[in-house]
Amino acid sequence: MIKKLLFTFFLITTVSLVSGQIITTDSTKKDSSMLLNMDAVYNRPFLQMGKIPIAIGGYVEANGQYLGTDGVSEGFSFQMRRFTIFMSSTIMKKIKFLAEVEFEDGTKEINIEFAAIDLEFHPMLNLRAGIIMNPIGAFNQNHDGPKWEFIDRPIEATQLLPATWSNVGAGIHGKLFKKNWAFAYELYLTNGFNANIISNDANRTSLAAAKLDIFRFEESFNGSPLTTAKIAIKNRKIGELGISYMGGIYNKFKDDGIRIDKERRVDAMAIDFNTTLPKINTYINIEASAIWLDIPSTYTQQFGSLQWGGFIDIVQPIVRKRMFGWKNASINLAFRAEYVDWNVGTFIETGGDMVEDVVAITPGISFRPSRQTVIRVNYKYQWTRDILGNPPSHTGGFQFGVASYF
Repeated sequence: MIKKLLFTFFLITTVSLVSGQIITTDSTKKDSSMLLNMDAVYNRPFLQMGKIPIAIGGYVEANGQYLGTDGVSEGFSFQMRRFTIFMSSTIMKKIKFLAEVEFEDGTKEINIEFAAIDLEFHPMLNLRAGIIMNPIGAFNQNHDGPKWEFIDRPIEATQLLPATWSNVGAGIHGKLFKKNWAFAYELYLTNGFNANIISNDANRTSLAAAKLDIFRFEESFNGSPLTTAKIAIKNRKIGELGISYMGGIYNKFKDDGIRIDKERRVDAMAIDFNTTLPKINTYINIEASAIWLDIPSTYTQQFGSLQWGGFIDIVQPIVRKRMFGWKNASINLAFRAEYVDWNVGTFIETGGDMVEDVVAITPGISFRPSRQTVIRVNYKYQWTRDILGNPPSHTGGFQFGVASYF
């Protein structure tokens, strides 16, 4: 009952609170106040030389951290979290191409996160095909490190939902503007999930484990497409509200034309909201999501058929003036609260709640010499409980780093 109330609270809070992003690097629209999360893929600083048809840009994230769990620490470490390059080209009028390649943890992981062609037939009807970023939630679309005051990405967005999650496919999208309002939609069919989401090293239901399957860019795991759909509404003075859905069959139910299992679905829904409080310029960003899975009866109860979680970010500028020779520098206070329940339900044997969850808070302070560069210091504290509800483990420590577009 408490978990249901918490989920309801997240949904109500999403609709009633207000939020926004610190940075606006407007490369596609004259009115940056009406940009949506779906515009983030093109809303970046690009460099172009003369008549060369390709614009190029990127960003880098590096940090250091000292974390410990229950008094045990591996000490201080430096990390090269991400080095990302993106390239854009207007092939001809109403036809454009963009690609984004990311190197994580040095070169431990190299991913093509986006590589698609857009053809505009009408503002409300655009065709997109290639490697597409599935628009589930807001963070999966709008995740560039320099935009955020936090070093770690949200748990809900990266471990519950598998951000950054992209697939090969095609679909349509469009936007309509009317005075202070904007309406947008996206609808895609792509390759989908695989059995990794219930067969992984985490020993729990994990959509993020599907990212380990690089063959999804080559072929579908089971020949059944994944559907992703999102609608977003934005008011210039209120903010942006988005509702998204992603679902499909994740198991291999046929082999050489012979049925070997029933079709098992995974479905996810997310709601996000962002805006800026007037006068005091407080930025708030909220996202919540829930996942439903059809788990085989042969699996133990540690594999949850229902998961949910969410996060809220609050960023308050406290100084905004010329500093150290930078004209529009700012100092910001930030706070993030997170919650994820990996296994909503009760034990069959006892009727008691399955508790497996994580709670985290992250206060921080950041300095922005410009909107494209951020120096940030965070203190993260996290409580993690197992499925039996034993006393939680405690993880805490300091993180500091820098992120910048280039």
